Amino acid sequence: MGRLSGKVAIVTGASRGLGVSQAQQLAAAGATVVLTSGRSVELGQKVAAEIGGSAVFMQHDVSRAADWQRVVEETEKRFGPINILVNNAGIVIPAPIEEQTEEQFRQTFEVNQLGTFLGIKTVLPSMRRAGGGSIINISSVAGLRSSVASIAYGATKFAIRGMTRKAAVELAPQKIRVNVVFPGFFETENMQLVTPERRAALINSVPMKRIGDPDEVAAMVVFLASDDASYCTGGEYVVDGGFTA
Repeated sequence: MGRLSGKVAIVTGASRGLGVSQAQQLAAAGATVVLTSGRSVELGQKVAAEIGGSAVFMQHDVSRAADWQRVVEETEKRFGPINILVNNAGIVIPAPIEEQTEEQFRQTFEVNQLGTFLGIKTVLPSMRRAGGGSIINISSVAGLRSSVASIAYGATKFAIRGMTRKAAVELAPQKIRVNVVFPGFFETENMQLVTPERRAALINSVPMKRIGDPDEVAAMVVFLASDDASYCTGGEYVVDGGFTA
């Protein structure tokens, strides 16, 4: 029996990056996992197939309420009430302030912040039917300190921090826990695009002097999803090798 046996989880943005490891580790802990993504559909299907019978993939635009309703309803119909939601989907469009367009800002907001809000809101009835649940929002170290990447990205990641605290207080009496995770630099597809010089600079900025393994974020997600974290809500969990310290 795993830590999450009998639990039903949804992980957004699970076709690539940190979401893949989160889905894998939740399934390994015993949960039935629904992986979603609005893009990279074939990759998402492949990841779900590799995980096996405890995982399925659903195409899903997190910025659309109707898509959220469909995913939640289909998940509950197939597997039962939802116990775990990981709001992992996110985008970044790097640009200096004067070059960041209104369209880029809106797109970033709609995926990162609005998508997180819609996920929290839509999953609540199902979690109540489950007798409670755990919502885990994935922010970024850009939600703790200034980031040169994008004013839109930083704004949404700071917002997720505030939304987590508000939701945690409001939903605690309903036995629904809400926490936020702040990842630092990790070995994902995006890191492979970084120049050797930039990679060296990133490593030098981290006190532990290395880039993180995605499983290290996933381990935090599994903990927060499990009953081991039964008294943890409104918490902020930094996984960054000491970067923000």
